[in-house]
Order: sequence, then structure tokens, then C-alpha cells
Amino acid sequence: MGKSYTIEITDNCAGLAEVDGFSLAGVACDIRNKNDFNRLDLALIKLDRPCAAAGVFTTNDVKAAPVLTDIAHLSLTQTISAIVANSGNANACTGGEGLRDAAETCAKVAGAIGCEKHQVLVCSTGRIGERLPMEKISKGIAEAAACAAPTKENGLKAASAILTSDTKIKVVCAQVLCNGRMFRIAGMAKGAGMIEPNMATMLCFIGSDADASQSTIKQALSYAVGKSFNRITIDGDMSTNDTVLAVCSAKSGVKVEPSTEEFEAFREALTKVCRELARKIVADGERITKVVETRVRGAKSPEQAEKICRAICNSLLVKSSWYGSDPNWGRLADAAGYARTGLDFSKMDLFYDEVPVLIKGEAQAQNKALWKSVVSKKEFVITMDLNLGDFEESLLTTDLSEAYVDFNKGE
Repeated sequence: MGKSYTIEITDNCAGLAEVDGFSLAGVACDIRNKNDFNRLDLALIKLDRPCAAAGVFTTNDVKAAPVLTDIAHLSLTQTISAIVANSGNANACTGGEGLRDAAETCAKVAGAIGCEKHQVLVCSTGRIGERLPMEKISKGIAEAAACAAPTKENGLKAASAILTSDTKIKVVCAQVLCNGRMFRIAGMAKGAGMIEPNMATMLCFIGSDADASQSTIKQALSYAVGKSFNRITIDGDMSTNDTVLAVCSAKSGVKVEPSTEEFEAFREALTKVCRELARKIVADGERITKVVETRVRGAKSPEQAEKICRAICNSLLVKSSWYGSDPNWGRLADAAGYARTGLDFSKMDLFYDEVPVLIKGEAQAQNKALWKSVVSKKEFVITMDLNLGDFEESLLTTDLSEAYVDFNKGE
């Protein structure tokens, strides 16, 4: 029996402003202390009324103050009224003062829009180890609360205000038609460096006009994150601030509950939105020149496939050869081997796009010119078939350039 729903995805959109029930703002506070009041650096997402929300957060043992604050707030309430996010300062590794700053930020928003402090979620991204400039933050919150609106312009400003080393905004919208009724899911994200699951060094805010409970959102979001943001890596570094938040305004009237077709449609659309945002994050990696999808199939287990994917995608030698357009398959085989999952090289097949590189461990040297052609492209696919089982996993990654090193060497 076929699906009774359709999903249309577009990135030609205004992010959360596409969804009924959300007002947004992006303002400039000079959080970086560079006397730059042209760069937007504080975003506010305001809900028309308290709405069900859920989050997924970094698994780093060192969690930033906003992450700890949001985990605590979501344990106290199933509905939220606002999300506030700043760029330029991570409020991470700031101890008790950082926690107080995060709490004060939430209190300022609550006072400005008229809600409880624990109904505000807070996110920060930027340099680690520095206090937030709270006077500037407070003024920015007042300005954002006064100008928040459900307009395309404000949606794009909010998406811009959360960026750090990103070169472009990242927004996606899905329109879902299920059993004759329509709902939307939209998202905005930031991320370009410090990208390694779980999740990536990223913030992502997702809004939907579907009607779903906190537990339902959490169930769908955990699945979607596992299939998207936990399947990307640029530089192998996990952040202290990674956060994905999802909120449902219920404005469409479409009820989403587990074990229904509406839930299946919601989860699939949410996953598609997250995957598209994840791809945008990888494509905007700091000074990268190539995006590579690495697939490992024919594995004995999903764990074996994923472990080999990560070994390949995080190998500096592999990533450097991709940057040089060098089809050095030996480095891929070596990385797969040091994952130590019990593979058998004599059974391994390897392809660059559709071009055979290895067949049962034998190099297809006659295709060398074609290998070079593939790895010279800006985007290509590596497929490794272990021929040991029926499981498959994939990751998105990038090359590694000297410009990345230069960009991250510090002041």
C-alpha cells in the first residue's frame, strides 16, 4: 500500500517565518566587541503562545552554560514561549558566572515578552572561555522583542544572526500533504567548523505548525538527528554547544501521534529538513573545496559500517589527498582497516562514484584516469562494499586544505 502523503522540500525560503505561529528578529549587538553594528548577532524566535518543544544536545562532557540551562528548562516544562540565540560568544567553560548569564538572558526575554523564565530556551555560539557582554545582550533582547515579526525579512535576519564562520545562511522548508491536510516544517541552522557527531558544532532551530506533544517531537527529532547531523564530519572536533531544538505551534490543526500516518509523514519530513541542513553545513565547511559522501555497505552490522565510515572520513591523509585530487585508494583501505572491525580485504569492492577502484581486493588500474576525474570534482561519492552482510551506513565529509589550517591558527 502506497503512502498517502507527499513532501515538498525547498531552500528558497525564509526559514521559520514560513511556519504559522512564529515571529522572529535578528539584531546587531556587537557581541564580538569589534564596534561592528552592521553584523547581526542576536536572534529571537517568539511563539504566539506556549508550544510543545524538545531538544537534542551535545554529548561532550564539557557542556556550555546554555546547553545545561536548556536541558534543565525542558525538564521543567513541556512548552516554551521563546528561543534566544547569540553568535560571537559561546558562553562555554565560564563556570557559575556563565550559568548566571544564561539565566539572566532567559529572564530578560521572559520579561520582554511576558512569560516564565523556564519557558525560554537560550543558545550561544562562538569563542569559548569568555563572559557574555550582558549589557549588550540585554539591549539586544529589548530591541529584538520590540521588532519580532512573522515576515520573510525577519526570518532571514534571524538565520543570519546565528552565524559565526559560516559564509551563508542555512534555511529549509518542507510542505507536507497528508490525508488531505497540510502542515509545514521549517528550519534554520549554523555550522562550518568543529564539525563531528554527535552532533556537529552547530545550532539548529526547527519549527512546525503540526500539533504534537513534547514526547512525540522528541521521538521524531532523535530519529532525524541520528540520520542527519550525526552523519556529518568536517574536522573531527565535537563542540561544547551543539543544540537542535524543535517546536510545534499546532496552528495547522494536524494532529501528530505515534503509530499514525501523520507521524510517519512528520518524521520523514523532519528528517529530510535535517538532512538538507546537514548537507548545507558540510558544504559550507571552513575553507573546504569538496564535499564527499562516503558509503559503506555489505557490512555485518550498522556499527561496523558506521565505524569504518568515520575512520575514512576523519583521516587527515584521506582528506588531504581529496584536496589534491589524488585518487589514493590505499589510504581509504588503510583507514577502513584500522577501524579494526574484522573486514576481509580480499572481499572488498570500492568505487569512486560508479567507477570501479577495487573488485574483491584487486585494483582496477585501467580506470586510473577516471578515478582522477571523479576526485577532481567538487562533489563525489565513495562507496566501499565489504561483501560481509546486509547493512549500510553513510557520512558526509569534506577535504582538508591548507586554508583551513590558516583560518584556524588563531590570532
